[in-house]
Amino acid sequence: MSTAKKINVHYLTRVEGHGNIIAEVDEAGTVTACRWEVPEAPRFFEAMMLGRSYHDVHHIASRICGICSIGHQLASLQATEEALGVMVSEQTLILRKLALHGENIQSHLLHVGYLVLPDLLGVDSVIPLASTHREELLHLVKSRAMSNEFCRLVSGRTTHPQRLMVGGMAKLPTEEDLLKLREILTGAVPEMQAVVDLFAAVKGNFPDFTRETEYVGLSSPSEYGLYWGEVASTAAPRRPAALYQDVAREYCVPGSTAKWSKGAEGAYMVGALARFNINSGQLNASGRAAAEKLGLKAPCYNPYYMSLAQIVEVVHSIEDAISLTDRLLERGVQAEKPQTVRCTAGRGVGAVEVPRGLLFHAYEYDENGRVTHADCVIPTNQNHANIQKDLEALTPLIAREDKAAVELKLSMLVRAYDPCISCSTHRLDLSEGEGLVRFVPAGKSEAK
Repeated sequence: MSTAKKINVHYLTRVEGHGNIIAEVDEAGTVTACRWEVPEAPRFFEAMMLGRSYHDVHHIASRICGICSIGHQLASLQATEEALGVMVSEQTLILRKLALHGENIQSHLLHVGYLVLPDLLGVDSVIPLASTHREELLHLVKSRAMSNEFCRLVSGRTTHPQRLMVGGMAKLPTEEDLLKLREILTGAVPEMQAVVDLFAAVKGNFPDFTRETEYVGLSSPSEYGLYWGEVASTAAPRRPAALYQDVAREYCVPGSTAKWSKGAEGAYMVGALARFNINSGQLNASGRAAAEKLGLKAPCYNPYYMSLAQIVEVVHSIEDAISLTDRLLERGVQAEKPQTVRCTAGRGVGAVEVPRGLLFHAYEYDENGRVTHADCVIPTNQNHANIQKDLEALTPLIAREDKAAVELKLSMLVRAYDPCISCSTHRLDLSEGEGLVRFVPAGKSEAK
């Protein structure tokens, strides 16, 4: 039987965006090619923000992604508020943390239930599971329906929210909204317990593969770091978000319209597993119990277990969201107006843990409150190099298996990262001539 094989996964399925997996093995079982490619057309969101008012920037930012739109808005708002010297109230802070919990739950359940579970049960999509695993699938469907309603009650929409704004909230949830939120959150607890039980039962179907790497994520002394904190690493000292370019050093590679990133030791991982490895000691009781049932312990070096870490985070977020909702109900929703913004030139950096990992937004504003520079560092950008390193380490280990098995395991590996490939395609080649985008301040003409 021939050992030679060529794997060409053109547009990997069950991920967001277009990515290719190329692998070749010769007759001797030696890997001669192994590449992760991103061929999707770039999307220049930073350029779209240039010259725009601070009123508009977070709404543009949310359109970077239809899955992480709340997270992009929150990182954008943080950056703008730091640049313009705006402080938000405790109530706004609680509502933003709730919004982020809602989105993380929403995205994690989409990934583990609809994109990963079919691989673990040996089918090509979630559709056959409606017949073979109906009850288990219903628990996932109900939990995700809860997360959609969660986002709507807090942010006004399930995606691209309109209530979040610089300095506060354009509209506040009512007491009735919060009571409804608490009801659906408590109702989701047994549903998620069933999801934990399901994945504990099929955990053995994940490939047994480990590769130690650098793990990077937010860390806060008071809570499991999601909304803000210092940037922590398993291989470097902690840094403030303002030094994000020292953490995520971006570069371009052939075959990718997305920028890649280097950390302290080269490739590194962000996302739920990185957060778990850094912050597992700050999980609440429900999160710790879920991790124990799933057999997930820090440090964990199996990238396939990203999905298990996502489930743990969902359980943690539900408990924390109930606690935050109770705080708002106990104090009563205050009829606050957003903070007054006084435009001044400044620079700000926002850092938020979105479903796929650590997201940075950095802006510079002029004295009229218009953007003169924007930089968005997407989590999947930061994971591309680590995906490549994982593929390089895994492929020789499975090279002698049949072609279908190799293709499946490589595909599952990339899917484990839950890549948002479209979001990451922000590459701009400035190697020849002048830049493609130049910002001319309002009222001034460009020199000829």
